[in-house]
Amino acid sequence: MSSVEAKRRPSIDGALFAPHDSPDRSPDAARSTWLGRTPVALFAIAAGLFGLGNAWRAASSLWGMPVIVGESVMAMAILAWLAVSALYAAKWIWAREAARGEWNHPVQCCFVALSPLTTMLAALAVHRYAPDPARTLFWLGASAQISFMIYRVGTLWYGGRDPLSTTPVLYLPAVAGNFVVAIVASALGYGVLATLAFGGGLFSWLALESVVLHRLLVHEPIEKRLLPSLGIQLAPPAVGCVAYLGLYAGAADRFALMLLGYGLLQALVLLRLAPVFRTQPFAASYWAFSFGATALALAAIRLASRTPIDEDRAVLTSLAAALFVAANALVAVILVRTVILAARGKLIPLATVVTPDTGAVAP
Repeated sequence: MSSVEAKRRPSIDGALFAPHDSPDRSPDAARSTWLGRTPVALFAIAAGLFGLGNAWRAASSLWGMPVIVGESVMAMAILAWLAVSALYAAKWIWAREAARGEWNHPVQCCFVALSPLTTMLAALAVHRYAPDPARTLFWLGASAQISFMIYRVGTLWYGGRDPLSTTPVLYLPAVAGNFVVAIVASALGYGVLATLAFGGGLFSWLALESVVLHRLLVHEPIEKRLLPSLGIQLAPPAVGCVAYLGLYAGAADRFALMLLGYGLLQALVLLRLAPVFRTQPFAASYWAFSFGATALALAAIRLASRTPIDEDRAVLTSLAAALFVAANALVAVILVRTVILAARGKLIPLATVVTPDTGAVAP
């Protein structure tokens, strides 16, 4: 690698190596501001809360759990989504260089997909109270999701990507985003769109899974600061199962069970890696685990409610209960530690702001 290439190679922790002998073009103003350091990945907080709220709604139907709990969680999710959306919009206004750098960064760019994703989840949350505004919100989110997916996947196809920058965040634009389009479209009655989106998400997942696993298996170990991104590995089968169940009515079929089974496998592998995760100090990035964990619980609950055979239903109900408790415990721990982190003024990372001037240039 030449010295110039080394200077422009993206750092996996979210910054880039800037030339030491370059003129001082770094965005000192943005770097010193709170907005410039606010990551778009904070949308994961809203995604996790929306996921938990949906799990509680399903649990209320299956077990008669208090409805107020699920709706309260949904209200928290809406507030989190509004707050992060406002921060992200403000970042583009007052810290534009930082926002542009994040947009073009090989790792951080994929977290932008969480913005339209959570917008669609917000539409699902309010649909029972305000159907027409919810539909408008859904179409805004779906349009943004599809547009960003096309742009980002096109950038990936352009080539020249450093294998070390390949992490599970690659699932967000084309896999998670499409599955969420399918979930919300089904709930709003757009069956054809839901099926199309599910197909896009499913085959994108199958293609990207081998790419991500190849990087994890044969290249250097993932940088410690990015270890929480492995939590995203749980999301595709779990969210995909929820999306698939929304495509049809009646008893759940074997394919839905297979998706749940692969999700359980991912969860068990992540549990095996728990000692590795504990070597890192807590950060807001651990919300990456929440959306997949809550989706896994939701998928199991819906499978249990749609399984007519008593013996199978009993097994799935027990499994759903265990996953529901685990998801609640996980989100509760992450939420409490996030609040503590915010109270200490450490929620926003003290990291170098990434800008196009420091080398993160997309084709």
